[in-house]
Amino acid sequence: MESVLLQNNGIEALPQFLTSLAIGLLIGLERERTPSAKAGLRTFALVAVLGTLLAMLSTKLGSPWLVIAGLLAVAGMIVAAYINTPTEENDPGTTTVVALLLSYGLGVLIWFGLSTLAVMLAIGITTLLYFKPELRGFTQRLTRRDLVAVLQFSVLTFIVLPILPNQDYGPYNAFNPHQAWLMVVLISGISLAGYAALHMVGTRYGAPLLGFLGGLVSSTATTMIYAKHGKANQAMTNIAAAVIVIASVVVLLRLLVVSSVVAYGTLPGLAPLFAGGLIAGVVVSLYTWHKASKVTELYIPETSNPAELHSAIGFGLLYVAVLLGSAWMADLAGSQGLYAVALVSGLTDVDAITLSSLRLFNLGQLSEQQTVTAIAIAFLSNTAFKFGMVVFIGDRTLAKQVAIGFAAIACGVLFGLLFR
Repeated sequence: MESVLLQNNGIEALPQFLTSLAIGLLIGLERERTPSAKAGLRTFALVAVLGTLLAMLSTKLGSPWLVIAGLLAVAGMIVAAYINTPTEENDPGTTTVVALLLSYGLGVLIWFGLSTLAVMLAIGITTLLYFKPELRGFTQRLTRRDLVAVLQFSVLTFIVLPILPNQDYGPYNAFNPHQAWLMVVLISGISLAGYAALHMVGTRYGAPLLGFLGGLVSSTATTMIYAKHGKANQAMTNIAAAVIVIASVVVLLRLLVVSSVVAYGTLPGLAPLFAGGLIAGVVVSLYTWHKASKVTELYIPETSNPAELHSAIGFGLLYVAVLLGSAWMADLAGSQGLYAVALVSGLTDVDAITLSSLRLFNLGQLSEQQTVTAIAIAFLSNTAFKFGMVVFIGDRTLAKQVAIGFAAIACGVLFGLLFR
């Protein structure tokens, strides 16, 4: 009886209004910090609640025009406020107007049962508003080449990928244009995120972050660049070793993310391998970083933008070649043939053979053991190749320090492979 009375009083709608109030306060809190903004905590909170209220009334009355009228009223109100009282900074207030309209729209969403989405969007909006200086600084540091590469990545992801046929072709039905390009997008996206973050943060956070982001972009390129710096400047030997080892540890994280996205079923077999390498690598990385912590001079690795068209196409062709070669060798010579391909292709690119093995696993052409072993061999081959670069490009002191880190990572991977 009591619940019926509460429902008749409309109290059951109180959670929606409280959520709207919280969302408005969250966005308004950020706007309150901006002196030129004509709307702050109270205005944003009231507008969000207004959106929920008018959405409720439109539902009860069966008239969606109430929501539209409210949106126009809010827009007119805030625009009039800026027209009648211009600021000294000559700020047109476009950001505040849009944020206020979004708060109204989020209030409407909450009434229609999309509270979780509305809260997520509110947090994202507040984050964008708060990090305005950082975002502006980042965009100003972007070159024309970087912007073109990002546009190319967007086109190839959101225009080319959807139109590619999602059908198996070729020998062993291993080649699927849509799946192949999806792998290109996945690797390019991860590398592009690291590339952007690397140029955004610079050298402010030292060797650990440089190694981490360099490993996301390209651990091979990072190894080559820091091997040169370590040889040219003796004071950079410790920092170069730290960055190189950390970048190689990050390769395991990349493979973990890729494996969980492409073939989640391989994780039980890959987890011990990744865990062994990560634990050993992190321990050695912390020790190496401690030795290099007093060095203040850092270099940002000048790697190419991974979203450029020729890089994406090159990786796509390599992926397809390794995929077909792996399927053929596995059929011709069994596991030994697959492992031979992993050994050779892993020298320069561990991503291609990893994705190819995961693809063949999904097709049922490789067992979990074969897939895990092939990925381990490719990673170890890539690690050996990078150590060879350090030996030939760097000096003996750097090679000794890197050898300790690489040996620990390799032993961790082998331990996880043998005792999984």
